[in-house]
Amino acid sequence: MPTITIDPAEVEFTAIRAQGAGGQNVNKVSNAVHLRFAIHASSLPEAVRARLLALSDQRITTEGVVVIKAQTSRSLEQNKAEALQRLQALVDSVATVPKARKATRPTYGSMQRRLEGKATRSTVKQLRGKVRGVD
Repeated sequence: MPTITIDPAEVEFTAIRAQGAGGQNVNKVSNAVHLRFAIHASSLPEAVRARLLALSDQRITTEGVVVIKAQTSRSLEQNKAEALQRLQALVDSVATVPKARKATRPTYGSMQRRLEGKATRSTVKQLRGKVRGVD
């Protein structure tokens, strides 16, 4: 699996206030982080960029910008590190070329089993109908 490192200069961090419980401190300290990474302007290989843009991930905007919010830690540096790790995991998930699918035919035995199952179901359903011919 090829490892592609992300240039820290291409990543933009914005400190924001974290959501949720935390007492009075959460109202005055901006410890959560928004990470923004522009895919089009990045130094990633072209194939990786195309696969990243093709992902149907809600973190990727229509302009091709990855936005990751990290707020699990109370430390700004730890949240930055976590956001970078999540971006790296996202890039690593598309780094490998997907294996091309080879078209194969079903085996003779699997086709026979399928047809036998269909015939069995057909007779079961026929037997559920009204009784005819009992005179």
